[in-house]
Amino acid sequence: MTRLRACLFLSVAALAGIASLPGIADACTRVLWNDNGYAVMTGRTMDWPESTEPVLTIFPRGLERGGGKAGAEVIVTDNPARWTSKYGSLVTTIYGIGTADGINEAGLGAHMLYLNDTDFGARDVSKPGLHAGLWAQYLLDNAATVEEALKLFDGIQVVMVEANGHKANVHLAIEDASGDSAIIEFIGGKPVIHHGRDFVVMTNDPAYDQQLALLKNQDFSKPSSTMPLPGNVNPVDRFQRATYYLNLLPKPKGEREAAAGVLAIARNVSVPFGAPYKGFGIYNTEYRTAANLTDKRYYFELSNSPNLIWADLSLVNLDKGQPVRMLNPDNINLSGNVIASFAPGPAPF
Repeated sequence: MTRLRACLFLSVAALAGIASLPGIADACTRVLWNDNGYAVMTGRTMDWPESTEPVLTIFPRGLERGGGKAGAEVIVTDNPARWTSKYGSLVTTIYGIGTADGINEAGLGAHMLYLNDTDFGARDVSKPGLHAGLWAQYLLDNAATVEEALKLFDGIQVVMVEANGHKANVHLAIEDASGDSAIIEFIGGKPVIHHGRDFVVMTNDPAYDQQLALLKNQDFSKPSSTMPLPGNVNPVDRFQRATYYLNLLPKPKGEREAAAGVLAIARNVSVPFGAPYKGFGIYNTEYRTAANLTDKRYYFELSNSPNLIWADLSLVNLDKGQPVRMLNPDNINLSGNVIASFAPGPAPF
């Protein structure tokens, strides 16, 4: 099965059916370009009704972590998860309580996106509890590959958390430097995992198995300039556009073209200012990221800034005992390589 046939799935009838689903949600797109012959590249958008207070943060190895607190609030009272970070990472934090996006020094990437159907299930105190805001960070701290990350789920339970009045109804996309990929969702209290290199695009609702079931309704194996594409901002339309354009990207000749390729798609599926979601109000794209998992380079751009910034994690001393380094990207003077602008600061979690 080609990557295109494994991801693009929508007919006119299917689009109409999904649009009528109650409570269909919003927020974010992830694309993985793992067959370009140059580097494994990934990109995402963050779409949200307010600032998520993003801070670029570099974590060294050897940090003592706890999965039960979100800021000063205790989320998991009984048997919270505890661990020591095995890998250093470069991440974008969310509300100061967790990680929305990032990569680690081994080339694992993790991306937290909204999924309205999320149900983590009843608390099982026999398993260490990890609040959802730290789900991505837990994997970045402890795994080098998708295979390793998936094995970690047997030892923890993800628990719902709320920040700024928003529940963390989230699913997770992960990928590694080999190009392997997985989409992890919790539906009806149970984990549902789609694992394989073909799972390169993720948006939001409906649940991923429903998206894959709709694959048979359309044949996009021969994309052309005359093929009609949906142009709205809902997750179904974004999924289709992202997959269509991902499969048309030309082979990059180097880093600039590789990063530009995934960022071009992220910009294409971004939510313009003022574009409405039915029942959810305005969810503009707040920022976009891209990552070269082969060379451990991380790109970031705010949607209201003309400047793209990046940092090379491979050039940072991540030894145990090194300080946590932080950078507020909301600074119009930042541009290009900003690794020298990171400053030591207290670990946010």
